[in-house]
Amino acid sequence: MNNYQSVKVKMEDGIFWLTLDRPESRNALDANMLREMDGAITEAERNDKIKVIVIQGAGEKSFAAGADIRQLNERNPLEALVPGMQGLYNKIENCSKVTIAAIRGYALGGGCELAMACDIRIATKNAKFGLPELHLGIIPGAGGTQRLSRMVGKGRALDMILTGKIIDGEEAERIGLVSYLVEEKKLQDKIDEIAAVVLKKGPVAVMLAKRAVHKGYDIDHDTAMWMEKLSQAVAFGTEDKQEGTLAFLEKRKAAFKNR
Repeated sequence: MNNYQSVKVKMEDGIFWLTLDRPESRNALDANMLREMDGAITEAERNDKIKVIVIQGAGEKSFAAGADIRQLNERNPLEALVPGMQGLYNKIENCSKVTIAAIRGYALGGGCELAMACDIRIATKNAKFGLPELHLGIIPGAGGTQRLSRMVGKGRALDMILTGKIIDGEEAERIGLVSYLVEEKKLQDKIDEIAAVVLKKGPVAVMLAKRAVHKGYDIDHDTAMWMEKLSQAVAFGTEDKQEGTLAFLEKRKAAFKNR
């Protein structure tokens, strides 16, 4: 694995652990961290042994407190047009692996948008979520205006974005922003539980299911259903489909080969 400065990575039993490692700045997302995250995601995506990516923040105070404000202050209009943070988060959303955000403490601005780019969000009860960008004279620009409204509804999204309010983990779970809410001491157990379930699934089917959901969400129903049917046709032609159905009939554990 590559050597990184702002993130830590490790692979363990099919799980790629990506830890944002700037606790002294509440894991603020500076340019170097974003570059290293991009490299780490590429590394995980290319490794067939990896089935799950877990993204977390170092320490208990913050998942990611948003963009580095000093660097943000120096950016010009044209820099906002490069892929940047939005491009990275799109890459995470479109990743073929299952992505899990493990959220302790603050997930604000770009940190909240990072969590929303993941497939599953597991938060502790001390988690705090918010998109306070309007306080800085900018808008949520890494998918926040789009992903939040799709997750919690336009009305709630507008309320959070326009007021910049910060909500706790319980509220986030209630409105659908968080998939699971757990006590701090049970976070690792919940990650292990969800990852163990995912690791048993056929990797090609996982990828196809993710693509069908993400790409079908914003198109008309009939086209989305056709996309689902085509994805199923691809799945039907895989060795994993043969193995999965045979294993079920033979009452044994499937040995998927990702092909």
